[in-house]
Amino acid sequence: MSGPSISFDGREPVDTVLAKADAAVKAGVGSIWLACHLFQRDPITTASVLLGRHPTLDIVLVAISPYVMHPVHAAMSAATLDEFFPGRVSLCLGAGAPADLASVGVTAERPLAAMREALTLCRRLFAGETVVFEGERFAISGRALGSGMCAVPLLLAASGPKMLRLAGSAADGVLLSAGASPEFIAWSLEQVEAGDPPSDFLRCGLVYGLVDSDQAHARDRVRGVLATVLRGDHHAHNLALAGSQLDQPKLRASETPEALITDDIVDRHAAAGTPDAFRQRVDAYRAAGLDAPIFASMRTPAQIAALAAALNGSE
Repeated sequence: MSGPSISFDGREPVDTVLAKADAAVKAGVGSIWLACHLFQRDPITTASVLLGRHPTLDIVLVAISPYVMHPVHAAMSAATLDEFFPGRVSLCLGAGAPADLASVGVTAERPLAAMREALTLCRRLFAGETVVFEGERFAISGRALGSGMCAVPLLLAASGPKMLRLAGSAADGVLLSAGASPEFIAWSLEQVEAGDPPSDFLRCGLVYGLVDSDQAHARDRVRGVLATVLRGDHHAHNLALAGSQLDQPKLRASETPEALITDDIVDRHAAAGTPDAFRQRVDAYRAAGLDAPIFASMRTPAQIAALAAALNGSE
């Protein structure tokens, strides 16, 4: 993947997505990571449109949950896109957001086993195998992808130690969640290393990024997303490693949660500020071990252009 990487969360209308993608490509962005959130825009459909519209753009499907899409179907979708747009598509699997799954009556039971099976099936299907598989959750009785073998990179969205080790042992790359501090990134990648990843393993992480000539404005624009993300139980360790003082139960109960996200917390868990401050934070994330920060939270074409200019030192 060449050029900066950014993410779209699927919550925006089509005209906004197209305008943002146009601005991203113009600014030199090399890949867009399309999130899969239930009841929002479908990332596979969006991928097909953006790949056809922008010949230089790569797409990563993030993070497709085997609890709501069978691994065979996920592999079919990625392989078909790759057949139309060779070498430009990657598939990232993930257990899925608990609230999303609960909204359709799904419980992510035994996620480690389910993700191991899903990775195994996708890997074997991408290799062109006629797969016979009988797992705890999934089974295939001697079938292969009609499109045949394809070289689709397979990533895993992971946060807990066991899932991080699974990423290192069974995937081509890992995607770490947004709101992570550099300290938590470093800890997470230590767990990945325990899985003995290959030399070309890709270490990626979502980073809330916002550039503005006014430091205060940049911070204010990411408080809301941090207030939503950092309330999760799995971020307790993240907060502790960063030295961030945040009362999570109070955050979850607050009617004005953004007010609890101080400047210090923004600075520890995002890359938001003036161009210089932004670059310093990006350097910290890369020093923690990220090969590819995936920048999230830009809502307008202008914000994407400003971030890309700051990365290039041309602001």
